[in-house]
Amino acid sequence: MFESFDRAVDAINSGECVSSAAEGLVDSMTEDEILWILDGDAPTWEGLGYLAQGGYHKAPFGAAVIDRLNLPGVLFADGPRGCVIGNSTCFPVAVARGATWNEELEERVGEAIGKELKAAGATLTGAICVNLIRHPKWGRAQESYGEDPFHVGEMGAAVCRGLQKYVMASVKHLACNSMENARFSVDITADETILHEVYLPQFKRVVEEGVASVMSAYNSLNGEWCGQNSALLSGVLRDEWGFKGFVISDWIFGIRDSAKSIEAGLNIEMPYRMIRMAHLTDALATNEINFETVKKLAVQTVAGILLHAEILTKPKPPISVIGCDEHRQLARQVASNSAVLLKNESVGLNPVLPLTPGNLSLGVFGHLAAKVNLGDGGSSDVWDLDCTTILEGIRQKVPSVKFNDGTDLLAAEELASSVDTAIVVVGYTYQDEGEYIGSIDPALSELLPGKDEADVVENWKKFIERQIETEVPGHLSDRLGGFAAGGDRDSLLLHNADVDLIKSVVKVNQRTIVVIQSGGAVIMSPWIDGVPSVLQAFYGGCRAGEGLADVIFGDVNPSAKLPYTICTEADDYPVFDKNAKEFIYDGSHGWWHLIKTDTSPAFSFGFGLSYTSFEVSGAEIEKLSDYSIAITGNIKNTGSADGAEVLQVYVEIPDRFPRLVGFKRVEIESGEKKDFKIEISTERLATRNKDTHSWNHPQGTYEFSLKRYATDPDAQVLRIEL
Repeated sequence: MFESFDRAVDAINSGECVSSAAEGLVDSMTEDEILWILDGDAPTWEGLGYLAQGGYHKAPFGAAVIDRLNLPGVLFADGPRGCVIGNSTCFPVAVARGATWNEELEERVGEAIGKELKAAGATLTGAICVNLIRHPKWGRAQESYGEDPFHVGEMGAAVCRGLQKYVMASVKHLACNSMENARFSVDITADETILHEVYLPQFKRVVEEGVASVMSAYNSLNGEWCGQNSALLSGVLRDEWGFKGFVISDWIFGIRDSAKSIEAGLNIEMPYRMIRMAHLTDALATNEINFETVKKLAVQTVAGILLHAEILTKPKPPISVIGCDEHRQLARQVASNSAVLLKNESVGLNPVLPLTPGNLSLGVFGHLAAKVNLGDGGSSDVWDLDCTTILEGIRQKVPSVKFNDGTDLLAAEELASSVDTAIVVVGYTYQDEGEYIGSIDPALSELLPGKDEADVVENWKKFIERQIETEVPGHLSDRLGGFAAGGDRDSLLLHNADVDLIKSVVKVNQRTIVVIQSGGAVIMSPWIDGVPSVLQAFYGGCRAGEGLADVIFGDVNPSAKLPYTICTEADDYPVFDKNAKEFIYDGSHGWWHLIKTDTSPAFSFGFGLSYTSFEVSGAEIEKLSDYSIAITGNIKNTGSADGAEVLQVYVEIPDRFPRLVGFKRVEIESGEKKDFKIEISTERLATRNKDTHSWNHPQGTYEFSLKRYATDPDAQVLRIEL
C-alpha cells in the first residue's frame, strides 16, 4: 500500500511496475474514495448552471482528485483549436491544419496549445478529434483533420506528441461519431471489417503514440451506446490494442447505464457527479455490479495518471504564455500554410495570384471579410481577444483597399468595376455548422441526481474562485448564450446572398478571387466556371487575416492540399440524414465513394495548387525488411518561386478500395532538386479477417502509386512482391 501519490511515483522510479504501484495506491483508499474517482468532481446542477454562464471558458473540470492522498486526478479543458480556458491563442481549426499535411508543424501547434493549457491550470485536454469526415454536412468536420484514416491518424499522432509535453491528452470520440444532430440518438451499424479498416485505424495510431486517455462517443455502435460498449472499450481498446490509459465519457449524457458503463470499462463519467452518483450504489447493493470490477477501473485510472506523473508534476509555464506573440506568429504560419489554392487561371498574360501590392487598386467584398470568424461556437470555441479579420490582414499589405459588405449588389458592382482586382470572401459561421447544442430526449434528465451534495457544491465553489480571470470577447456580442446552437449543415451550397455577390462582382471584374471560409466542403458548381481564382481558407484562427494575405500577396507560396474531396454536385456524396435513428457505415465515403460510383470530383482529396511547379523523377521501391518498404526518388522545383510539394503514396489492396499509406511534405527552393524517401509499414496493407477477428498480412504483388493527389493522372506506378 502507498499512502500518497508521491510515494507511488517514487516506487515506480525505483523500478516497481506502474500497475502494481496503482494497485498499492488504490488499496489505501476507502470505498467512498474509490467510488469518488469514477466520475467528475463537480456538482451536476450547479455545474450545469456554471456551464451555461460561460464556465467552460473559465475553469478546468476536475475528476479523480483525492487531496488526502495527494492524487492529482485530472483537470480537463478542451483544446482542438486552442486552450478554451482564459483568453488563449486561437489557432486555425483542425481541418485547416490537416490541409497542411505537415506533421512537424502540427506537433508545434500541439506544444503551444499544451503550454497554454498547463499555464491555465489544466492537466488533461480533449484536443484530439480523429473522427473521419464521412460527409461535409457534419457540423464538426472542422474539428477533425479530414476524410482519410491514415492522414487523420498521422496528424492526430503529431498533435498528441506536442500536447503531451505539457498535459495529458484524450483522443475522441470513440467511435463512428460523424453525425452531429443525431449524436444522442443514432445507432451506427458497421461490420468488423469496416470498423477496423476505416473507422478505427486513426484511433489506434494515436493510442500507439501514447495518448493518456480516450473519450467515448455519444452515439450507439452496433446496438450499444459507445460509453458502455464492452466490445469497443474492452474488446478492441484494451484487449486488442493494449491501451494502458483511462477512458472518459463524452460530457453529461456520455453513458446511460452506470452498471453497464462499469462492466464495459469506462473509467470516468465526465464532467459531474451524475448518472453513476445517482445509480451506482443501488447497482452494487443489488449485485448488478460487483465492487471488484469497480476497483479494477479505479486501478486503471490511477495507473494512467501515474504513467504521466512527469507531465503532472512539471512546473506551470508563466501565465504570460497565454496568447503570447510566439504563439500568434505560429497561428499566422499555420493560417498561411493551410490555405488551399484550388484554382488560379490567367487573366491576360499571368495568373491572377499572387498579387503585387505596389499601386494595386483592390476591392474586398462580403461581410465575412470584416468579421472575426473562428468557427464552431461549441466546446472547441476559444475566447481569443486579439483576432484579425481578412480585411485587416489585406489592409496591412494594401492600406488603400476599398470594402463593400455585399448587401447592396449595385454598389458592389460599381466598386468592383472600378478596381484592378476583387477579393470576395464567402462561406459559413458557427451559425451554419458546429457542435450541436440543441434539444435532447427529456427522459435523459431523469437519469441525473435529484439534487447536489452540499459539501461537493461548497468545495467546487472554492475551486472556481481560484481560477484565472476570463474576458468575453467583443466578437461574441451576437451570441445568445454560452454556446452556439451549431449542428449539421442543411446545404452544401453557399448562401444565396454569397452566390449573388460572386456573380455580381465577377460580371464586372475578370480578376476576381473567391475566398471560402468553412469547415467542410462547399459545392461550387453554380458559380466557379466564371471565377479565375479560388482559395479554401477554412476558419483561420486569430491571425486568419495576415496568414491569408501572406498567400494572396506571394510572401508564402501555397502548399496546402485538400484533406477531403470536393464533389461537383451534392448528390455525388453518399446519403446523409442528420436526424437518423439508425444508419449503416459501409466504408464508402470521400474519394472511395467516387471510385465506387465512377464519379469525377470537382477537386480531389490531396489536391492543391502552387505558384511554382514540380517534377518528380527516378522513383523506385525497395523492401527494407519484412515489415517495411520505402519509395525513393527526387523532386525538382522547376518554377520561379520557392515552394513545397506533398508527395502521396497510394496502394491497391485486393478486394478493397485503394489506400493512402504514406505522404511526405518537401520544401524546395526554385531550381533545386532534392532526394526523398517515404517509408511505409506493411501493416498499412493488412486486411481485417472478421471470421478470426485478426489481420491478414500482405502477400503477393502490390501496386503502389506516387501521386500529387488521389486522382492524379500522372501517377508513377511501382510494383513489389511481398
